[in-house]
Amino acid sequence: MLDATDATDTADAARAARQLLLDLGAETLDHPGGTLLAHLERVHRQLAHWNARPALRLAGLCHALYGTDGFAPALLPLDRRAQATAALGPEAESLVYFYASCDRRASYPTLTGRSPCFRDRFTGRAFVPSRRRLEDFAELTAANELDIARVDSDFRARSGADLLRLLTRLRPLLSPAARQDCETVLGGAAGQPRTAPAPRPSPSP
Repeated sequence: MLDATDATDTADAARAARQLLLDLGAETLDHPGGTLLAHLERVHRQLAHWNARPALRLAGLCHALYGTDGFAPALLPLDRRAQATAALGPEAESLVYFYASCDRRASYPTLTGRSPCFRDRFTGRAFVPSRRRLEDFAELTAANELDIARVDSDFRARSGADLLRLLTRLRPLLSPAARQDCETVLGGAAGQPRTAPAPRPSPSP
Protein backbone atom coordinates (compact mmCIF):
# COMPACT_ATOMS: atom_id res chain seq x y z
CA MET A 1 0.00 0.00 0.00
CA LEU A 2 1.32 3.46 -0.95
CA ASP A 3 1.82 6.02 1.79
CA ALA A 4 0.86 9.66 1.17
CA THR A 5 4.32 10.65 -0.06
CA ASP A 6 4.55 7.71 -2.46
CA ALA A 7 1.06 8.43 -3.78
CA THR A 8 1.97 12.07 -4.44
CA ASP A 9 5.20 11.07 -6.19
CA THR A 10 3.28 8.58 -8.34
CA ALA A 11 0.64 11.14 -9.29
CA ASP A 12 3.33 13.67 -10.19
CA ALA A 13 5.09 11.13 -12.40
CA ALA A 14 1.84 10.24 -14.15
CA ARG A 15 1.14 13.92 -14.85
CA ALA A 16 4.64 14.39 -16.22
CA ALA A 17 4.26 11.31 -18.39
CA ARG A 18 0.93 12.50 -19.80
CA GLN A 19 2.38 15.92 -20.55
CA LEU A 20 5.27 14.30 -22.38
CA LEU A 21 2.84 12.25 -24.46
CA LEU A 22 0.82 15.36 -25.29
CA ASP A 23 3.94 17.30 -26.21
CA LEU A 24 5.00 14.47 -28.53
CA GLY A 25 1.61 14.31 -30.27
CA ALA A 26 0.25 11.00 -29.00
CA GLU A 27 -3.29 12.35 -29.17
CA THR A 28 -2.92 13.01 -32.92
CA LEU A 29 -2.05 9.43 -33.93
CA ASP A 30 -4.90 7.13 -34.94
CA HIS A 31 -5.13 3.86 -33.07
CA PRO A 32 -7.81 1.19 -32.59
CA GLY A 33 -10.36 2.57 -30.17
CA GLY A 34 -9.55 6.21 -30.99
CA THR A 35 -6.08 7.71 -30.60
CA LEU A 36 -2.76 6.36 -29.43
CA LEU A 37 -3.07 8.46 -26.27
CA ALA A 38 -6.48 6.95 -25.49
CA HIS A 39 -5.00 3.46 -25.92
CA LEU A 40 -2.08 4.27 -23.65
CA GLU A 41 -4.44 5.60 -20.99
CA ARG A 42 -6.51 2.41 -21.13
CA VAL A 43 -3.40 0.23 -20.76
CA HIS A 44 -2.38 2.33 -17.76
CA ARG A 45 -5.81 1.83 -16.16
CA GLN A 46 -5.72 -1.90 -16.90
CA LEU A 47 -2.40 -2.30 -15.12
CA ALA A 48 -3.71 -0.31 -12.17
CA HIS A 49 -6.74 -2.62 -12.06
CA TRP A 50 -4.34 -5.57 -11.91
CA ASN A 51 -2.57 -3.83 -9.00
CA ALA A 52 0.71 -3.42 -10.88
CA ARG A 53 3.34 -1.40 -9.08
CA PRO A 54 3.64 2.30 -10.03
CA ALA A 55 6.68 1.94 -12.31
CA LEU A 56 4.96 -0.75 -14.38
CA ARG A 57 1.80 1.35 -14.64
CA LEU A 58 3.86 4.29 -15.90
CA ALA A 59 5.58 2.00 -18.38
CA GLY A 60 2.15 0.95 -19.62
CA LEU A 61 1.18 4.58 -20.09
CA CYS A 62 4.28 5.21 -22.20
CA HIS A 63 4.99 1.80 -23.72
CA ALA A 64 4.87 3.09 -27.32
CA LEU A 65 7.31 5.98 -26.79
CA TYR A 66 10.05 4.34 -28.85
CA GLY A 67 7.74 2.38 -31.13
CA THR A 68 7.52 -1.41 -30.92
CA ASP A 69 8.15 -4.40 -33.12
CA GLY A 70 4.44 -4.29 -33.99
CA PHE A 71 3.93 -0.51 -34.16
CA ALA A 72 6.58 1.40 -36.08
CA PRO A 73 5.83 5.05 -35.21
CA ALA A 74 8.13 6.29 -32.46
CA LEU A 75 7.13 9.34 -30.46
CA LEU A 76 10.65 9.84 -29.14
CA PRO A 77 13.97 8.83 -30.72
CA LEU A 78 16.31 6.71 -28.67
CA ASP A 79 18.90 9.48 -28.46
CA ARG A 80 16.38 11.38 -26.30
CA ARG A 81 15.88 8.67 -23.68
CA ALA A 82 17.05 11.10 -21.00
CA GLN A 83 13.91 13.15 -21.64
CA ALA A 84 11.73 10.12 -20.92
CA THR A 85 13.76 9.25 -17.84
CA ALA A 86 13.26 12.75 -16.47
CA ALA A 87 9.48 12.39 -16.83
CA LEU A 88 9.00 8.74 -15.82
CA GLY A 89 11.92 7.92 -13.58
CA PRO A 90 14.66 5.41 -14.42
CA GLU A 91 12.78 2.21 -13.58
CA ALA A 92 9.71 2.99 -15.67
CA GLU A 93 11.81 4.26 -18.57
CA SER A 94 13.91 1.11 -18.56
CA LEU A 95 10.72 -0.95 -18.76
CA VAL A 96 9.51 1.14 -21.70
CA TYR A 97 12.80 0.55 -23.49
CA PHE A 98 12.75 -3.16 -22.71
CA TYR A 99 9.23 -3.55 -24.07
CA ALA A 100 9.97 -1.49 -27.17
CA SER A 101 13.23 -3.29 -27.89
CA CYS A 102 11.77 -6.78 -28.07
CA ASP A 103 12.43 -8.65 -31.29
CA ARG A 104 9.18 -10.56 -31.03
CA ARG A 105 9.86 -13.26 -33.60
CA ALA A 106 13.14 -14.18 -31.94
CA SER A 107 12.07 -13.70 -28.32
CA TYR A 108 8.44 -14.78 -27.92
CA PRO A 109 8.99 -18.54 -28.35
CA THR A 110 11.65 -18.67 -25.63
CA LEU A 111 10.31 -16.46 -22.83
CA THR A 112 8.83 -19.20 -20.68
CA GLY A 113 11.32 -21.90 -21.57
CA ARG A 114 14.22 -23.21 -19.50
CA SER A 115 16.60 -20.78 -21.18
CA PRO A 116 14.64 -17.63 -22.03
CA CYS A 117 16.47 -15.50 -24.57
CA PHE A 118 15.49 -11.91 -25.24
CA ARG A 119 16.77 -10.23 -28.39
CA ASP A 120 17.04 -6.45 -28.46
CA ARG A 121 15.91 -5.36 -31.93
CA PHE A 122 17.74 -2.04 -31.62
CA THR A 123 21.16 -3.44 -30.80
CA GLY A 124 20.93 -7.08 -31.86
CA ARG A 125 22.07 -8.16 -28.38
CA ALA A 126 20.59 -11.41 -27.01
CA PHE A 127 20.51 -12.05 -23.26
CA VAL A 128 18.64 -13.78 -20.45
CA PRO A 129 16.37 -11.32 -18.59
CA SER A 130 15.60 -11.59 -14.90
CA ARG A 131 12.41 -13.33 -13.84
CA ARG A 132 10.92 -10.04 -12.66
CA ARG A 133 11.69 -8.35 -15.96
CA LEU A 134 10.00 -11.22 -17.81
CA GLU A 135 6.93 -10.95 -15.58
CA ASP A 136 6.75 -7.20 -16.18
CA PHE A 137 7.06 -7.74 -19.91
CA ALA A 138 4.31 -10.37 -19.91
CA GLU A 139 1.96 -8.22 -17.81
CA LEU A 140 2.46 -5.22 -20.08
CA THR A 141 2.03 -7.38 -23.18
CA ALA A 142 -1.24 -8.78 -21.87
CA ALA A 143 -2.59 -5.33 -20.93
CA ASN A 144 -1.67 -3.95 -24.34
CA GLU A 145 -3.00 -6.82 -26.43
CA LEU A 146 -6.22 -7.27 -24.46
CA ASP A 147 -7.04 -3.61 -24.91
CA ILE A 148 -6.77 -3.93 -28.68
CA ALA A 149 -8.84 -7.11 -28.61
CA ARG A 150 -11.58 -5.38 -26.60
CA VAL A 151 -11.95 -2.36 -28.86
CA ASP A 152 -11.26 -3.81 -32.32
CA SER A 153 -13.40 -6.69 -33.56
CA ASP A 154 -11.39 -6.88 -36.79
CA PHE A 155 -8.23 -7.40 -34.77
CA ARG A 156 -9.90 -10.18 -32.80
CA ALA A 157 -11.02 -11.88 -36.02
CA ARG A 158 -7.68 -11.45 -37.75
CA SER A 159 -5.25 -12.09 -34.90
CA GLY A 160 -7.28 -13.64 -32.10
CA ALA A 161 -5.86 -17.12 -32.57
CA ASP A 162 -2.26 -15.85 -32.53
CA LEU A 163 -3.02 -13.70 -29.50
CA LEU A 164 -4.52 -16.65 -27.68
CA ARG A 165 -1.39 -18.71 -28.35
CA LEU A 166 0.83 -15.87 -27.19
CA LEU A 167 -1.00 -15.24 -23.91
CA THR A 168 -1.32 -18.96 -23.23
CA ARG A 169 2.45 -19.24 -23.64
CA LEU A 170 2.99 -16.26 -21.33
CA ARG A 171 0.51 -17.53 -18.72
CA PRO A 172 3.17 -18.71 -16.22
CA LEU A 173 4.50 -15.15 -16.07
CA LEU A 174 1.13 -13.41 -15.60
CA SER A 175 -0.53 -12.29 -12.40
CA PRO A 176 -3.78 -14.06 -11.41
CA ALA A 177 -5.77 -10.92 -12.30
CA ALA A 178 -4.24 -10.78 -15.78
CA ARG A 179 -4.92 -14.48 -16.32
CA GLN A 180 -8.56 -13.94 -15.40
CA ASP A 181 -8.95 -11.09 -17.89
CA CYS A 182 -7.28 -13.16 -20.59
CA GLU A 183 -9.89 -15.82 -19.95
CA THR A 184 -12.73 -13.29 -20.02
CA VAL A 185 -11.66 -11.55 -23.23
CA LEU A 186 -10.37 -14.53 -25.20
CA GLY A 187 -12.79 -17.23 -24.15
CA GLY A 188 -10.94 -19.25 -21.59
CA ALA A 189 -7.92 -21.02 -22.99
CA ALA A 190 -5.40 -18.37 -21.97
CA GLY A 191 -6.56 -18.85 -18.41
CA GLN A 192 -5.84 -22.57 -18.51
CA PRO A 193 -2.36 -24.12 -18.68
CA ARG A 194 -1.60 -25.99 -21.85
CA THR A 195 1.19 -26.36 -24.36
CA ALA A 196 0.85 -23.93 -27.24
CA PRO A 197 2.82 -23.57 -30.48
CA ALA A 198 5.07 -20.55 -30.84
CA PRO A 199 3.00 -17.54 -31.86
CA ARG A 200 3.75 -15.17 -34.69
CA PRO A 201 4.63 -11.61 -33.64
CA SER A 202 1.57 -9.63 -32.60
CA PRO A 203 0.66 -6.74 -34.89
CA SER A 204 -0.25 -4.34 -32.10
CA PRO A 205 1.93 -1.84 -30.15
